[in-house]
Formats: sequence, structure tokens, C-alpha cells
Amino acid sequence: MVLARLAAASLPPRFALLILVALLGASGLGLALAGRAEAAWLFTAAALPVVLHVALGMVSALRGGRLGVDALALLAILAALALGEAAAAAIIALMVAGGEALEAWAEGRATAALTSLLARAPRLAARIEAGRLVEIPVAAIRPGDHLLVRHGEMLPADGQLLEGVATLDESVLTGEALPVTRAAGARLRSGAVNAGAPLTLVASDTAAASAYAAILRLTEAAAQSRAPLVRLADRWALAFILSSLTLAGLAWAVSEDPRRALAVLVVATPCPLILAAPVALMAGIGRAARRGIVVKGGAALERLARVSTVIFDKTGTLTPGRPRLVAVETAPGLGRADALRMAAALAEASIHPVAAALAAAAPPDRLKATRLREVPGGGLQGEVGGAALHLGSAGFLRAAGIATAPFGLSGALTEGAVAWLARDGQAVAAFLLADTLRPEAAAAVRRLRAQGIGRILVLSGDRAPAVAPVAAALRLDAALAERSPLEKLGIVEAESRAAPTAMVGDGVNDAPALAAASVGIAMGAEGTAAAAEAGDVVLLADRIDLVPEAIAIARRARRVALQAIGFGIGASVLAMAVAAAGHLPPLAGALVQEAIDVAAILFALTARRPGPGETLAAMPADSGLDARQAEHAGLRELAAALGAAAEAVDGSAAPLAGIAALSGRLTADVLPHQSAEEATLYPAAARRLGGPESMAALLRMHSEIVALAARLARLLPLAEVDPAGTAPDLRRTLFALEAILALHLTAEEEVLAALGPGA
Repeated sequence: MVLARLAAASLPPRFALLILVALLGASGLGLALAGRAEAAWLFTAAALPVVLHVALGMVSALRGGRLGVDALALLAILAALALGEAAAAAIIALMVAGGEALEAWAEGRATAALTSLLARAPRLAARIEAGRLVEIPVAAIRPGDHLLVRHGEMLPADGQLLEGVATLDESVLTGEALPVTRAAGARLRSGAVNAGAPLTLVASDTAAASAYAAILRLTEAAAQSRAPLVRLADRWALAFILSSLTLAGLAWAVSEDPRRALAVLVVATPCPLILAAPVALMAGIGRAARRGIVVKGGAALERLARVSTVIFDKTGTLTPGRPRLVAVETAPGLGRADALRMAAALAEASIHPVAAALAAAAPPDRLKATRLREVPGGGLQGEVGGAALHLGSAGFLRAAGIATAPFGLSGALTEGAVAWLARDGQAVAAFLLADTLRPEAAAAVRRLRAQGIGRILVLSGDRAPAVAPVAAALRLDAALAERSPLEKLGIVEAESRAAPTAMVGDGVNDAPALAAASVGIAMGAEGTAAAAEAGDVVLLADRIDLVPEAIAIARRARRVALQAIGFGIGASVLAMAVAAAGHLPPLAGALVQEAIDVAAILFALTARRPGPGETLAAMPADSGLDARQAEHAGLRELAAALGAAAEAVDGSAAPLAGIAALSGRLTADVLPHQSAEEATLYPAAARRLGGPESMAALLRMHSEIVALAARLARLLPLAEVDPAGTAPDLRRTLFALEAILALHLTAEEEVLAALGPGA
């Protein structure tokens, strides 16, 4: 009757076993208190299901080449029954069933984040067919399908937003709690939740090939792996079993009391050794998942904890893989802003990254181009205001019969890509674009150093002049450039043989190196599926400061696992000694061992939380961090414009109108930006970085910028009266403003990088 009710309740087997044993044991206890002889039968009945359960587990373990780790518990129950200690056998059975139920509960807590990922997977999608909605299984989604995603629904496949603006909750993918907005044409990833109005998605892949499906595959693999530490615990368990049997035999031989041997067996059950390691490692995997880091199982987590060398790919990893305009040189008579307007008029027709960077850097008052044509791999051509324009590489211009001139960029040409602009057959401007460092890169490298990572390299297929500045800026140990995928593979294999090595990359050409490294860490947000599948760890957010965070999580999980094992075994050995001396009877020993089990597993669960000083507190939403960082792109463009204006100062009145406009931008853009930072952002950052002195250098730069902006405003009226006389002072002020504004933005990003979404 009891078994039928338990089955009907659909309880997990380990909880059902615990309830059955507890009910039979409680009934036996009631009869024993009443002095009824039938109590022994109920105690025996409580023990027998556990005997059967443990015996079946041992048979299964032996078939897998392992000794069942509950062998001692089985021996203890059988010995208790043989010695007429039915009550002791029932308590041991309750201990075993309780330990397994506690393990199930602990695993559920440890893997909650992974389970939630699997549970949230969409099952159905709404496809638009001939103007009507049809509910289809997600497996039926095909590229090109128009899918309607309602408010609160998860995007079932990767694709593009057809129209309007989407508000998305990407916390499952990135760990970032704040919603993000995406404009029409933006690439959307499955797994994000629509937090706004219904949107229409044009699927670019099947659901099985989507980003979220890949995450689910990685998650399922993570839940199934047996870590080396767990296998080591199995080996320790065998030694522990043999030692326990020896001690029990000696206690029996010396005391000539078999019950003393039984007491030793009762407290010798190696539950802490067997349960603590997998619980702690799964807790670490679950914690990593909550931070947007998918670790493919306990084995990968253990290897990650031992890493002492880290190798980074450059493009898409240390740099975002999206070029940014860093310098503009123009022919005499053409202003920087006018050159950018003409270039942007053509660039807006292309999706090439260089064209996107030029369009983003152009002033807001755009020009309109006609007769546009794009030459794949070359450039763009069209007409603006009746003038014929060409925009593209030097080879593209030469093919059109147009000669290029360096415009003073010759010293920097090797450090980035150059796009040339020609007007009516004459080269009139050169735009230098470079793939700059991610804002959080320096902070990530510093944290790796603080963790004891002794060797950090950059390994890239890019040109040496583009790789060397990255290594120099981050103080890396080596810069290995112009390496083919095969050469990358050989280097990673050599480094992995010398020391445990992590390889961090994002592209198809990184996949072999990721697979060869001790631990492959793939940038999964913008990286390729090949890299994600080859890696042992996948970063769902496009931030490399998750690399040191992943290592910190892995190290803490492994440390907690070893500490839990040490505590549990130490306490068990002490209890065994007391039992062997005759001071701990079997019934009391069973209760002591249960307390040890509970304590060891609860301690293993602490791997779900950061250790002391491991992370900084997250910035509050009202600090304005995201808004201030978003303003940096415009401020960098302003700094470059100030430098260009300084170069244009020639003692005449011609440049003064442009300089006055820049002075107005300083007042309208820079000073309010700084005021907002000082009001909310800097105080919040100071509380997390150790005090007000942590922001002192940035505040001093603010003061200098304010003073220079005021000086520029005072110089302008004087320059209108005496352009030649004020030219040197005006030029120095503009150059100083360019230098300190650019330096301030870089320094500020460096300081605040650790407080962003990845903190």
C-alpha cells in the first residue's frame, strides 16, 4: 500500500526510498516503545529495501569496473541484522537513504542554473504564412521563415529583426539583467526573451543550429561528465573501505565483541568522500552558468582550475573585430568633417566593417549619394553633389586610374587598414582604421596576473605590426603573429605540454587550437559555432574579463571539494577511532555519521557562492555606467576633431568658425558628461574600488579639461581680433585638449572595466 502511494505520488526514487524507510522505521519505533516484539520485524523491513538498492548499485558499479562505494554500508546493515541489531540496521538504512536524498537535493541546488536553461527551451513557434499565424514545432523552423515572437516569449531561432525596434532580455545568454534594444536589421540570437512589443524575426538558421540549441547541448554535456577529482575520490574510497575493514577486524579481535566492529563499520561509511566532490564541482558549474559561462563538465572545470598559461587570439578576442576610425588626413583645402561626410554618403550603402566604421564616425548632417555601386573586395563609387567619388583600398583607386598619396599617414599605415577617398579622379583623404583593444582587456589581464597566471601570450594570424601594439599595451609575455591555423595548433600543443594551458579564441581557424589546449575557451556571443563546439568552456557574453572569472570559479569549486572531502574523512576517521575504543555504540555512531554527511555536503554547496574578496559588488543600475560608456564613442570623435582643428590653425580667421563649433561641443557634451559622472558614477565606483582616492586621477583630469575648455572659450574672441597673434596659444590649447580628453577616456575605461556587466 505504501509503495503504491509513493509510486502514485511520482516522487524521485531517492526521496521515495527515504520516505518508505522513515515510515517503516517510525512504525517500528512506536512498537518498540510499546514493548511489542513485532518492532524487530518492522526495523528489518525498513532495512531490506536499502539492502536491495545498495546491492543493485554495487552490481552496476562492478560492471563499470568500479567497486560500489556503499559496500561498507551494505556490510554494516547485514552485520547488524546478523547480530540481532535490527534497530541499528534500520538507522543505518535511514542514514544511507537520507544521504542519497540529501545528495539529490544538493545536486538540484548546484545545477539549478543549468536546469533552468534546459527548462526554458521553447517548444513551439508562431510562423507567419500568407498573412496568418501557424503554430509549428521549433524543429520545423527553416531559414527564411517569418516568425512572430510575442511579449514574454523566447526567440526560438537565430535571425534578423524585420522592422521596428525590439526590447530583449538577454540575461540567459549574457548574464546581463538590464534589457537591451535592437534596431531593424539587427542580428538576434535565440535564447533572448522578448521584453517589449511583439516582433517579427526572419530566421537565419534552423532551431537545431541556433545559439540557444548549442548552449543546451553544452549544458547537457556539462551535467554528464565525471571529473578526474570524482574518479580520484572513487580510488580513495576503495582505500578507505579496506582501511575501515582492517580497523573493524582489529577492534573485533582485540575486544572479542563483534558489535564493536559493527560500530566501526557504521561510522566508516564514506559518504563525504563520494558525495562532496561531485556536489562541489556541479555547484561551480552552476555558478558559472549564472555568470554566462558554460563549462562542459567537471573534468573541464578541474583542468581550468589548474591553468597557469593563457593564450589569446587577437581579432574578435582581445579586440572586438570591428575597426574604428583612429585618424583622418586630408588634402589641403578639404576639412576633416567634409571628408567624413562624403565617405559616409558612400559607406552607408555597404555592410563592410570598414564602411560601418566610417558611417559611424561621420557628423550627423549627412550627404546623399546617387548612382552607388559596390565592388566586392574593393570599394564603393558614386556621386555626391555632382562630384564623382571613389572610396576603398589603394588597389581599388589604382584600378580606377587614381594615384594615392600618404597625407602624412605613412608612419601609421602599417598599424591598421587605410580607406582612401577620391573626388573627381584625385585622392583627397585617407582614413586610418584599427581594431582597438576591448575596454575590459587590460583589467582581465591584470586579474589573470593576480591569480598567478605566469605566462600570457597573444597568438594571431594577423600581421606583426598589428599584433605587437596589442601585446605591448597589455604587457603580454609574447606576441606570436602571422601564424596559420596549423602553426597555431603546434604552438598550443607545445605550451600545453609545458604547463596547463588555456586557449581563448572565437573563429573557425581557432577551433583546432581550442581543441588541442588543456582548456579551450570559446567566445560564444559573437564567435563561431565551430569554436564553441571545440571549446571546453564557452563565454556567452562578449567579454574577455569572464576568462579570469571562470578560472576563479573553477579554483574555488575545486578547493571547496577538497576541503569538504578532507573534513568528512577526518571526522569519520576520528569517529572510527572512538568506536573502535568502545565509546560509540552502533546506534549513536549512525547518528554521528549522518551529521558528518550533512555537514560535508552543505559545505560543498558553498562553491555556489564567491569566496572572500573574489568579486566586486555590481554597480547599481542608477549609477549611469552604461550611459556614460556609450557616450565615449562621440567623445573620442570630438578628441580627434580637436587635433584636426589644431593642425588647421594657420594664423588666419578661416578655421575659427569650426573651432567655435568644437568649443560649443565641449560645453554641450563633455562638461555635462563629466558632471553626471561626478554626481553618480564616480561615487558608486569609489565605494567598490576602495575609497575616493581611487578616482582622484580621473577627477583631476576633469578639472584640467574644464580649465582648458574655458581657456579655449576665452581665446576665441581674441583670435577674431588677432588671428595671427593668438595662433600659437590656440594651437597649443587644442592639442592639449585632444591629448587629455583621449587619455582621460582610455584611463576611465581602464578603471571602470571591472565594474561593468562582467563584474
